[in-house]
Amino acid sequence: MSEKSPRLGRGLAALIGDMTPVDGPRVGEPGGVRRLPVDFIIANRANPRRSFNDDQLEELTNSIREKGVMQPILVRPSGGDPDIYEIIAGERRWRAAQRAGLHEVPVIIREVDDKEALELAIIENVQRSDLNPVEESMGYDQLMQQFGYTQNDLAQVIGKSRSHVANTLRLMKLPEDVQSLLAQGDLTAGHARTLITADDPSGLARRIVNEGLSVRQAEALHQLDGEVSEKPAAKPKLPKDADTLALEKRLADALGLAVSISDGDGKGRIEIRYKTLEQLDDICTRLTGQSS
Repeated sequence: MSEKSPRLGRGLAALIGDMTPVDGPRVGEPGGVRRLPVDFIIANRANPRRSFNDDQLEELTNSIREKGVMQPILVRPSGGDPDIYEIIAGERRWRAAQRAGLHEVPVIIREVDDKEALELAIIENVQRSDLNPVEESMGYDQLMQQFGYTQNDLAQVIGKSRSHVANTLRLMKLPEDVQSLLAQGDLTAGHARTLITADDPSGLARRIVNEGLSVRQAEALHQLDGEVSEKPAAKPKLPKDADTLALEKRLADALGLAVSISDGDGKGRIEIRYKTLEQLDDICTRLTGQSS
C-alpha cells in the first residue's frame, strides 16, 4: 500500500488522470477520448459487479439510443490481441450501447496492470452506487486481501466513513441465503446491519421479507428476540456487594456503555451492552489496541 498512499482520497477522476494514455487504433476527440468498435471491447474479468438490473439497463439503453454514450468507457489493452481492449470501468454503458445498436463507443485507453484495473473498477462502481451491498463488501475485501488496503485507506479512496466500510465488510459474515436476499434487493443494507448481530439471521431475514418489515421494525423485533433469549433460568438472585457495584460504575464511566458484573465463588462474567455497530467497533478497538 505504500506506493498507493499519495493517491488516496482523490477520487476516480484523479486516478484516471494519473495514468499515461496509450494510442488506440482510432484517434478521435481531443483530451484522450477515442472511439472503438464495440466488438473490439471485452468485459472486465475482475469486475466486482456481478448483476445488472435489466430494467435499469433498458432505461440506459433508451437514453443512449437518444443521446449516445455521454461518458467515455475506461479500457486497457487486453494483452492478447492488439486490437482488443478490456473494460476497466463502464461495463453497463458498453452493454447498453450494444443493446442500442451502436457500432462504436467513446473510450479512454489507459495502460494499467491487473491490480490498478481492479482498484479502479471497484472505486468507480462504489462512487456511482452501481454495486449491491454484497458486491461492495466483496470488493472491499478483495482490495484488502490482495492489495493490502486498510479500512482507513478504503474510506479515503471511496469517500465514505470508516464505520461505513467496517459495517459493509461485516456483511460477509451473514449466511449465504441472507446474502442472496440482500444482493437481490429483497433486503436493504439497513436490514442487513440488524441481521449481523442476530442469533438467527436467516430466520429473521425470512420474517422481514415475508412480513414486509421496515428497518425500524426489524430492529425492534431483533431487540425483543434478544431480550427473550437472554432471560436467565429461574434462580434466586443475590444482591451485589458495594465493591461490585463500584467496579461496574468505573467500567461504565470509562466505556460510556452499560456494564454488568456477575460474580460467585471467585468466578463470573462481565457483560458490556452496545446498541450500535459503531459502539461494538469501539469496544473491539479498546480491547485489541488496533482498528478492526
